[in-house]
Amino acid sequence: MTVETKPSNTSDSNQEAEPDQLLDDEGNKNPPVKKTSSRTGLKVFLAALSFSYFSKALCGTIMKSSITQIERRFGLTSSVAGFVDGSFEMGNLLVIAFVSYFGAKLHRPKIIAVGSFTMALGCFLSAMPHFFMGYYKYETTSHTDASASSNSSINPCSLHQDVNDTVLDVSQADCEKEPSSYMWIYILLGNMLRGIGETPITPLGISYLDDFAKEENVPMYVGCLHTIAMLGPMFGFLLGSLCAKLYVDIGFVDPGSITITPQDSRWVGAWWLGFVIGGVLSVLSAIPFCFLPKSLKKPEGAKKDKASHGLLENMGAMGNKLSPEKTKPRKLSAMLKDFYNSLKKVLGNRMYFTFLCCSLLQFSSFIGFVTYKPKYMEQQYGQSTSKSNFLIGVTSLPPVSLGIFLGGLIMKKYKMGIIAATKFSITMSFLSYVMGLLHFFVGCDNHMVAGMTVSYEGNPIPYHNNSLFSECNSHCKCSSNVWDPVCGANGITYVSACLAGCDTSVGHGKNAVFHNCRCLEISSSWTGNNSATLGQCPKSDDCSRNFIYYTVIQVIGGFFYALGATPSFILTFRCVQPELKALAVGLFTLTMRMLAGIPAPVYFGAAIDRTCLKWGSTSCGKRGACRLYDSNANRYVYLGLGALLRGPSFLVAIIFYALIKKHFQNKNSGPVENGQEDAAMNKEDNCKIKERLPGSPDAENESSI
Repeated sequence: MTVETKPSNTSDSNQEAEPDQLLDDEGNKNPPVKKTSSRTGLKVFLAALSFSYFSKALCGTIMKSSITQIERRFGLTSSVAGFVDGSFEMGNLLVIAFVSYFGAKLHRPKIIAVGSFTMALGCFLSAMPHFFMGYYKYETTSHTDASASSNSSINPCSLHQDVNDTVLDVSQADCEKEPSSYMWIYILLGNMLRGIGETPITPLGISYLDDFAKEENVPMYVGCLHTIAMLGPMFGFLLGSLCAKLYVDIGFVDPGSITITPQDSRWVGAWWLGFVIGGVLSVLSAIPFCFLPKSLKKPEGAKKDKASHGLLENMGAMGNKLSPEKTKPRKLSAMLKDFYNSLKKVLGNRMYFTFLCCSLLQFSSFIGFVTYKPKYMEQQYGQSTSKSNFLIGVTSLPPVSLGIFLGGLIMKKYKMGIIAATKFSITMSFLSYVMGLLHFFVGCDNHMVAGMTVSYEGNPIPYHNNSLFSECNSHCKCSSNVWDPVCGANGITYVSACLAGCDTSVGHGKNAVFHNCRCLEISSSWTGNNSATLGQCPKSDDCSRNFIYYTVIQVIGGFFYALGATPSFILTFRCVQPELKALAVGLFTLTMRMLAGIPAPVYFGAAIDRTCLKWGSTSCGKRGACRLYDSNANRYVYLGLGALLRGPSFLVAIIFYALIKKHFQNKNSGPVENGQEDAAMNKEDNCKIKERLPGSPDAENESSI
């Protein structure tokens, strides 16, 4: 069937809706200038979008890298901390679908700019509690004065007996005036606001690129975009590492009075500083979008493709003649009705729905894994928060960045169609999953803590039979609630110097040394001195070696997973009609936020909480953050929950691949190119377009990339 594209009675106001006439006019008007302008605008947008991706990824990583610090600062459980972290997705959930759909019809760059400014406001709000709270007071049984002589001798037992009752009274008084109990809510609200601001960046940015770039270049652009964006998490974790090294009240507290080190489970770094820096970067990322145009002209080679799409869509709705009414502003009721019909069409697509279910399982596992990865490295391998963040930024993220870039490059070089992209993505994800299972075999044993994981004689004891009190510390009336660990010369950690039965101490602050510790004398294999120093004992050499294996597995597994990331992302909007791709990407993001991003940190955190052996206590005497975990149980819960979620996703992926293969192979008997598959997809989704596609030159132009 032929199509008339040049009606003689069309007014000048409607010439924008006449693709072929527009193409003819452009051919007579110095095409090189237009082409250069289009390429320049696209490059500027790509650069601005990359920096926006960088800033939003950095802000998100600051939250992930600070989750342990926030947990300790506000005395939260892991599940509550996970709820705070999930508030970002709650903000996304409020506006993602409407921004994705209605935003595509408005000025997309300016909407992205507004979102970036909102993100900055959320970052500043998250940092605000630090400036309204008092100084951080960690639990301790040591009350030595920093000005005391280093040669002074103090009895931890008598000191504890004298101060125990008064400390309780002071704690109750502090509890009455403590305004910081619920200050973490501001972090939750700031994180939610940041989620609202981040909403338009991905769906509107990707759809803008896909609209005004050659279709064959889109995978490459997406790969470059995500590769540059990966610098955000990299610098975010490095910044988080630096902040974790700095004491939370840096500049206001005498460093000599601090008795804990960054390796201590009570240490809180300058978590707020990362949010301030992230907010400044978000403001800077918003500025370029304020000056970008609403639309760009497509490169010459892709204009017929765009014209064909627009022409066929108009024909399917209105016949052979274009109506001037299409250029008039649409009423809200009509837009809502159109939104409902589009949503129904997207969710009715079996390929898209199956892909959504598969991605949901994968993303749930991924979110839980990433959220508590620093905590896992701390508790399992005895690393400090600062070192954990540093190692994640240096070892895990570079191979992921390389994998994402190579994934886009492989798609472009081999001109992968949707079938090949699906097969490649599933294969890489499965290889990553198999590598991840090796983590179960490179864990570490529990810390040797007297009365909790081992007896005072040094023999392993079951968790339910633990007892902090023994004959060796019966002469001291010690508190069992306070966590102020000391490392005995025998390699066993004691919950406090008092519970180690120590009689004297020399020095102050971090340099305090406790002597005549009676509980070291009853250790069956110890014949050395009976002294102890502040802090937990380090993990064994075997644990250090296993940590190296863990890091290598992480690097290889992350690389495989990232290789399939770009093809997988492309599938999100290649499974639907071109005019629905912004909605498809937005709906995909909405589902991931609502069903994975929000609940995953909460139930992962709740499961991790159940492996806690020793809870801290707040100044009000209530339960605070966990100080010590059962390493074996923690490993099986953390890794096992992720594996259980991710495993069934491959069964769903097989179904998705079967649907893709059946659909597109039936439409194309010969070698299948990426764009031809898209054309076949359009045939099924729109019956009127389908009738006009076979044999038409416009269809050929539409299917070319």
